[in-house]
Amino acid sequence: MQFLIGKDYPAKVIPLIENAGMSIDIVMYDWRWYGNKPGHTMQQFNNALVQAVRRGVRVRAVVNAREHAKFLATLGIKARSLRDRRTLHSKLVIIDEKTLVIGSHNLTSNAFYRNLESSVILELPAGGNRIAEYFENLYNI
Repeated sequence: MQFLIGKDYPAKVIPLIENAGMSIDIVMYDWRWYGNKPGHTMQQFNNALVQAVRRGVRVRAVVNAREHAKFLATLGIKARSLRDRRTLHSKLVIIDEKTLVIGSHNLTSNAFYRNLESSVILELPAGGNRIAEYFENLYNI
């Protein structure tokens, strides 16, 4: 288990994305794109996801905002917005069905640098688990 405080998140999660070999599943309340700032840490995070798609990793996302889902889909990310009246407030990343990043971090510059955020990286048990089921249920709503 690793604890991620503030800017620890991109420093620890980007390498996990870069080493993903099979799948990345994301549930995120807020996700920003900083295309005019290619050197920005958040954009490096985004670019790592795009590179994962390009090397054949299945990247899926469930996001709160329909416009975010549409934009992510243009990048090859299989993105959906929640079609439910409830607010999607979860923030998690599942990598290769074995590593879970979960906590309060959104995928925004503020989450990485301004807000008081905390998350954790956990290894998931082999086989079916509730968090994978949670993602699948959200993805298929």
